[in-house]
Amino acid sequence: MRLLVVEDDKNLNRQLVEALQQAGYAVDRAFDGEEGHFLGDTEPYDAIVLDVGLPKKDGVSVLQEWRKAGRLTPVLILTARDRWSDKVQGFDAGADDYVAKPFHMEEVLARLRALLRRASGRATDEIVCGPVTLDAKAGRVVVDGAPVRLTSHEYRLLAYLLHHAGRVISRSEIIEHLYDQDFDRDSNTIEVFVGRLRKKLGVDLIQTVRGLGYLAAPPGDQKKN
Repeated sequence: MRLLVVEDDKNLNRQLVEALQQAGYAVDRAFDGEEGHFLGDTEPYDAIVLDVGLPKKDGVSVLQEWRKAGRLTPVLILTARDRWSDKVQGFDAGADDYVAKPFHMEEVLARLRALLRRASGRATDEIVCGPVTLDAKAGRVVVDGAPVRLTSHEYRLLAYLLHHAGRVISRSEIIEHLYDQDFDRDSNTIEVFVGRLRKKLGVDLIQTVRGLGYLAAPPGDQKKN
């Protein structure tokens, strides 16, 4: 999953980005409302962490413009303001959730997991696909009850495929949602990671659909080329 953090406090921005990266997300960052608005308007993020008190353009205005343009990306607002009227303003602008500063990083991570669950229509942090279970909260993958050790990139790829199990995912969509702006989009990294995942999982879970992309589905439910 690819996230955007829009926060003008450089130290807090860094802490958020590091915590999200450690949790397995690809993260882009912005430090003012204009940059944040541009990125959120042009990149396909799975969720956005947005501060309200931003320079150049405030967070509420940014969010209102995204929603007016039809951007449905889940947005978690961060703000130092704790008045109920500020919270109402944020929700009315289109926020999906709200955290007041100061906050515990674990709460931000939990709320983001909840937003991503709701966006994919799931009720828990566990995704089960045939013999494979992925626990998004623990960052753990189990196959037939046995834990499988994955690198952060392998885990990120598997999580995205499982979030969209049963649907063919193109290579370009994977790149857009799994990697930040600095990723070399002409590389064969995706193919390499898919090969490694298949080997480590040891089950027929990820299928290549020729000319279209990749499909994650339980063995026996997969499509024929």
